[in-house]
Amino acid sequence: MKILSFIFVAFTLLSCGSGNQPSSASTDKANADSSMLSDTALFRLVQQQTFQYFWDGAEPASGLARERFHVDNIYPQNDKSTVTSGGAGFGVMALLVGIERGFITRDQGRERLEKIVHFLETADRFHGAWPHWWNGETGKVIPFGANDNGGDIVETSFMLQGLLCARQYFASGNEVEKKLAARMDALWKSVEFDWYRNGKNVLYWHWSPTVAWKMNFPIHGYNECLILYVLAASSPTHGVPAEVYHEGWAENGKIKDSSASYGGYKLGMHYQGNPPHGGPLFWAHYSYLGLDPRGLKDKYGNYEEETRNQALINYQWCVDNPKKYKGYNAESWGLTASYSVTGYAAHAPDTLNDLGVISPTAALSSFPYTPEQSMAAMRNWYTHKKDLLWGPYGFYDAFSETANWYPPHYLAIDQGPIVVMMENYRSGLLWKLFMNSPEIQEGLKKLGFESPWLRK
Repeated sequence: MKILSFIFVAFTLLSCGSGNQPSSASTDKANADSSMLSDTALFRLVQQQTFQYFWDGAEPASGLARERFHVDNIYPQNDKSTVTSGGAGFGVMALLVGIERGFITRDQGRERLEKIVHFLETADRFHGAWPHWWNGETGKVIPFGANDNGGDIVETSFMLQGLLCARQYFASGNEVEKKLAARMDALWKSVEFDWYRNGKNVLYWHWSPTVAWKMNFPIHGYNECLILYVLAASSPTHGVPAEVYHEGWAENGKIKDSSASYGGYKLGMHYQGNPPHGGPLFWAHYSYLGLDPRGLKDKYGNYEEETRNQALINYQWCVDNPKKYKGYNAESWGLTASYSVTGYAAHAPDTLNDLGVISPTAALSSFPYTPEQSMAAMRNWYTHKKDLLWGPYGFYDAFSETANWYPPHYLAIDQGPIVVMMENYRSGLLWKLFMNSPEIQEGLKKLGFESPWLRK
């Protein structure tokens, strides 16, 4: 969910309490059963259950991920058919994980991806870019805001990150798979990144067929949008020059202007909005589902250190718990954009944006950065709070012990990174696929990046 668009989004939620508490006997049995699971078994269980959001939980006509799912079957804005380009892009990557892990067969995954690609080929597009939301049954855009009824180049970049991974996955397969890979390649090459410059050396988030550039949203770093600039520089058909990255994203070096730190961990980037200790943790996830931060550097930063330190700051803030919320500790942590007690919020480690809400995706999607801390949180939640936090698609999106608030709700944009980043931690699958894309390697070189992948 785009951090800078929170001013346009207001979800109306029903506050869900904890309901009937389980008896002490049933709780003891559940805890005993959970403690018998090895770390490996628990890891697989959480990954597989979360994967089901994109398999069993997908919108049937399009095959794409629904924007959200409420176990209580209460859908805000009557949006049961609302599908999301960004979250569904993460879902494309999750499908590859499902194949690799044996959650589904290779043919099942290919058939689902064929359905998804057909939808993407025929649904509303705007200079090659997809909107944030569509109606999954009709392919027609659902406005994300009053003036946001057209192309969303950031959410499109999240979809493309997934499509490029899938293209690489099937490119050397049988003839049917090669045809699917070619269709994905055509979608990638049709996105007009150069159009979204609006004639300037920066990329703009939105373009509307009715109000054009009225949203007026130039994208500067540092936030979740690094992947957009890498893709824009890498496009073989509608690429942008390196100046767009250096002058737009990096603001001629302003991106290095940072003094943020916490708990002995320092951040090297200027985070948009000037959060004192780093922003919501999805900034360390969304761009790095495919873009491998290990050894990734340019003249502005060291992205391996940046992502790890952001995760460690988030963890340490929750351990220190300066606002004294109930339930924050070394085994229950993670602040990011998610559902919140009074709607939707970009939870972050500072006194203004820490609202007492833990989002499991924050810790679980940080496995590559904080494996021990992430495992401790996962085991604690499954062992001690399964009755409150666990549902058909894994852990629910967010909870607050302070408010006794445990809504059985899911968001695609939060579920996807769990599956993908857990797999990157285990095998590096999505990193390997994305970083081996020849266009991406050329784009990174064009922008002046260093990476172990570029020496191969």
